[in-house]
Amino acid sequence: MRERFSLFLFSTDTAFITRAVAGGADGVIVDWEYAGKETRQRFADTQINRDTPEDLRRVRGCIEATVICRVNAYGETTAVEVEQAIEAGADEILLPMVRTVEDVEDVLEKVRGRCGVGILIETVAAVASAKEFSRLPLSRVYVGLNDLAIGRRTPNIFSSVADGTVERVRAAFDVPFGFAGLTLPDRGHPIPCRLLIGEMARLGCRFSFLRRSFHRDIRGRDPAVEIPRLSEAIRFARFRPAETVKRDRMDLENAVSAWTAALSPVEEHA
Repeated sequence: MRERFSLFLFSTDTAFITRAVAGGADGVIVDWEYAGKETRQRFADTQINRDTPEDLRRVRGCIEATVICRVNAYGETTAVEVEQAIEAGADEILLPMVRTVEDVEDVLEKVRGRCGVGILIETVAAVASAKEFSRLPLSRVYVGLNDLAIGRRTPNIFSSVADGTVERVRAAFDVPFGFAGLTLPDRGHPIPCRLLIGEMARLGCRFSFLRRSFHRDIRGRDPAVEIPRLSEAIRFARFRPAETVKRDRMDLENAVSAWTAALSPVEEHA
C-alpha cells in the first residue's frame, strides 16, 4: 500500500487555512526564516516571510492538522526559536540551510523529542553529506531548489532536478522526502505542474509545499474543489505505465532546458 502524499500550505491566514485543511491540505507551515535571506537571495525571484510566534499560536489554535515551523538557519537564535516554536504548539521544526551533521544533532538535542525535526537540503555541503544526514532521526527532508541553485550557480532553479542531483539526494533517505512546490495541476510556469507531479511520483516523494504559485492560482477558486483535484492528479501519477513515466521525465528535462535557453545573461547569474 502506497503511503499518503501530504500537502503543506504556507500561510498564516486562518480563514484560508481552515478552508484549505477542510479541502484536504494536510498541514500548515509557519515561516520564521528571514535572517540573511534578503542578501543571499538578492537577485533571485523568491519569497521571504516574516511570520512570528503569535502567528504560530493563531494557526495552532485554528486547526488540528499538522503545524510545522520553519525556523532560521542554525546559529545564535536557534535555542530560543526551538523553545518558542514548541511552546507555541509546533508539531515539527523545519531547519533550513543545513551544512553540518553536528548542527542538526545539536537541534535534535535541544528538542529532546518534544516535536519532530526536519531539514532543508539546499546547500552544496548538505548535498555532499546526504548519507550522513540520513542516519539522524529526522521527521522529513526537503530539497530547497532556490538556494541550491544559488549555491551551485546553476542556470535555473530546476537544474538540480533535471541533472539528477535531487534524485541522488532522495536515494539516501527513507523518511518522507520532498522538493519544489505544487500548484493546480493544469497550471505551472515555466515548468508545468503536471511534470513536477510526475517527477515526484517517479522519485517516491511523500510531500510537497503549496506556496506562492498555489496562492496565486487558487484565487477565485474553491480550495475544497481544487486541493482534491491536485491530490487526484498525484494519485494518478503514481500509477502511470513505465513508458509514460519515461516520456514525462524527458518532457521535464526538455522544459528545463528550454527555460535555461530563454534566460537572459543577467538572470543566468542571479
